[in-house]
Amino acid sequence: MVSSRVFDAPREAVFGAFLDPATLARWWGPDGFSSTIQVFDPRPGGTWKLVMHAPNGTDYHNESVFVEVTPPELVVFDHLEPVHRFRMTMQFDKHEGGTLVTWRMRFDVPAECERVRAFVTPANEQNFDRLAGILKGG
Repeated sequence: MVSSRVFDAPREAVFGAFLDPATLARWWGPDGFSSTIQVFDPRPGGTWKLVMHAPNGTDYHNESVFVEVTPPELVVFDHLEPVHRFRMTMQFDKHEGGTLVTWRMRFDVPAECERVRAFVTPANEQNFDRLAGILKGG
């Protein structure tokens, strides 16, 4: 599954919005969700644990392990839990005065990818909307 967007901000700023856990918690997740980041160690082998809080009060615990972090251009992590396992590759490329961000999610099980596609595709766009707001000073 691939999602991408051009942001009107320098690559370092866009990358920094991911790398800073306080900022990341403000935009990570679909509309209406909030996130609590419990552990965030963005280096190869480092862990990322967060709880996504749904508007209906349900908490979704997530755990990932970083595979590669190359500022300001690349983040790769394996999402391990709770349900769908996938590898996320986040590329940050300079693009006409801004930054092209591309997320590639490769699922361990293709059927799982198809099962969640209808939810994940718009959720990724909502993440990008929230990130754009943060980058504009929101």
